[in-house]
Amino acid sequence: MPTDGIDPAWAGFIYREARLADESRYSEWESLWDDDEAVYWVPIEPDQDPNRKLSYIYDNRKRLASRIRQLNSGFRHSQTPPSTMRRLITNLELIAQDERSVTIGSNFVLFEHREVLTTWAGRYTHRIRTNGDKLRLLQKVVHLVNSRDSIPTLAFLI
Repeated sequence: MPTDGIDPAWAGFIYREARLADESRYSEWESLWDDDEAVYWVPIEPDQDPNRKLSYIYDNRKRLASRIRQLNSGFRHSQTPPSTMRRLITNLELIAQDERSVTIGSNFVLFEHREVLTTWAGRYTHRIRTNGDKLRLLQKVVHLVNSRDSIPTLAFLI
C-alpha cells in the first residue's frame, strides 16, 4: 500500500510502468513517456553530473525511442528472446511536488532470468507530469546498489 501523500493514481502509474517493462511490452511502455521531455538515466555514481561522467544509460526522448525500436525489431540479440523479469517496488515516498509534476522515490528488486537468475536492486526516482487524469513520465533515474561494480549487460528496461 502506498505511503501517506502518494496519490493512488501515481502509485498505479509506477506499478504499470514496471509491469509493462517486465512483460516486454515496449511500445506500451514507451507510450507512458512525455513527448517533449524525457530522461531515462542509470548513473554509475550517485549525484554524478551526467554531462561530465559516464553513465550506464542516459537517454533523452529520441534515444529512448531508438532503444524501443531496437527492442521491438527482434534484432537485439542480447534480448532475443526477451529476459523473463519480475520486479517488486516498495517504500514509495513523495519527494517533491509542484503544479505540473510529482517526484516519487521507491526501492526495487528486479529478478531477471536469462539462462541464469540475476537479481538487481536499487532505488528509482520517477518524475511524473500530472495533467488532470493524464500522467506522463518525465524522468526515471535508476540507482543500482552495485553500480560501482562490474555489471552484466543492461539490454533490457530496468
